Amino acid sequence: MDMDAEPTFRDYASLKRLKFDDERISTITSREQQKTENSIEKCFNRFQQMQYLDAKVAKIHREEHQRYLESMLRRLPTNYECLDSSRPWNVYWILQAAHLLNFTFDEETLEHVVQFLTKCRHPNGGFAGGPGQYPHLAPTYAAVNSLCIIGTPSAYRAIDRDSLMQFLFSVREPDGSFRLHVDGETDVRGAYCAISCAKLTNMPAEVLEKLFDKTGDWIASCQTYEGGFGGAPDLEAHGGYTFCGIAALAMLDEGHKCDTHQLLKWNLQRQMPFEGGFQGRTNKLVDGCYSFWVGATIPITQAIISQEGELLKPSLFDTSALQEYILLCCQKANGGLIDKPGKPQDLYHTCYTLSGVSIAQHSESSLNPKVLGDPVNELSPTHPLFNVPPRAVASSLAHFEQLNQKCKDDTNACRSQHDSPPSGDEDSNEREIASSVNPMQTEEGVNGTEEEEEGPVSSLSSSISN
Repeated sequence: MDMDAEPTFRDYASLKRLKFDDERISTITSREQQKTENSIEKCFNRFQQMQYLDAKVAKIHREEHQRYLESMLRRLPTNYECLDSSRPWNVYWILQAAHLLNFTFDEETLEHVVQFLTKCRHPNGGFAGGPGQYPHLAPTYAAVNSLCIIGTPSAYRAIDRDSLMQFLFSVREPDGSFRLHVDGETDVRGAYCAISCAKLTNMPAEVLEKLFDKTGDWIASCQTYEGGFGGAPDLEAHGGYTFCGIAALAMLDEGHKCDTHQLLKWNLQRQMPFEGGFQGRTNKLVDGCYSFWVGATIPITQAIISQEGELLKPSLFDTSALQEYILLCCQKANGGLIDKPGKPQDLYHTCYTLSGVSIAQHSESSLNPKVLGDPVNELSPTHPLFNVPPRAVASSLAHFEQLNQKCKDDTNACRSQHDSPPSGDEDSNEREIASSVNPMQTEEGVNGTEEEEEGPVSSLSSSISN
């Protein structure tokens, strides 16, 4: 593939030679692979037959996806009962997908979302999967991302960074790993969710140093001989865990602790030659969600390697083929996106397939996105480390930096008061200081300044968020 060429649909006649060859040894996995390829070939054939008759066949179905997201935010169908302990995730998937499609909900609806997520916040810190449940790192990550996407003063207050900090310390292990909840399992998802929440809320440097002591070393120990990351040391490399591992290391500025070249090689091998999409593990089927999990890992890894002084081409995977797979094979006519042909639409795949398309379009430059097909297919960019809008990252960092500065000012005021002789205004000074000890209860936020300055997420952020 010519990386400098404009994105184009592939030659499907020549693609047939890239289909899987079982070498006359049929197995369960080989038959599943051939079945998947046959269903995808039908999508390619339909596109060839319809592309000159129906322009919509090669377009993002924006209106249908928007209606799908709007209906799901207001009322979930009964088959979502199994996700009762993941309700902040449903909110996040909807809000992020809406951003990518460049639409938002009205202020009243977003305020209702803030109120709901506030009910999911646990008194001891962190967020639960629903009101009255135990706090868990996964819905905490989803809730924090959602509230930062909304970005209103009430949304920032709902995070309650002080109690969030306490929760993160409560699930931290001495070796630097993180349990997903108190007495729960330990895996690399926990480390990523903890780091992402701490970084996105711009926790003070001294807190980060203590909270993530040894965490980078533990994450690096999860890298396998293949190059990807497993959920924990000595487990199989997996696309989702690999994203969590390298994104967490990037946010800690410790990407050098893993074998980045072997990691990049493993990720590039996950792109399926015929389908165009990514698989999540060796010898597995293509899945639309890995468009983001693997697709975002590649530019993150490239940025780390480039930071070490080695120049790489802007994009090493076939961004056109990835967009082609999502456009032609993963869209439902009535809205929502899917894993692969024949699967039902759901919020998870709607969010991560669109996120993958955004990464493919903007991985080289947001100023000159590589959009396959009609220009209306262009999606809004997403931050590859957090998977939220880049502006949401900048706004959140700016808001919480004001709180950091306020805490410093309050501390200095307290010290000055203790060092100075008593005065007649002592009581009023104490009341003023006491009223500002908990900065999370103030009304001030991003609205207090017209400029948004991106704080120190990591030195990689500017090079990979475009």
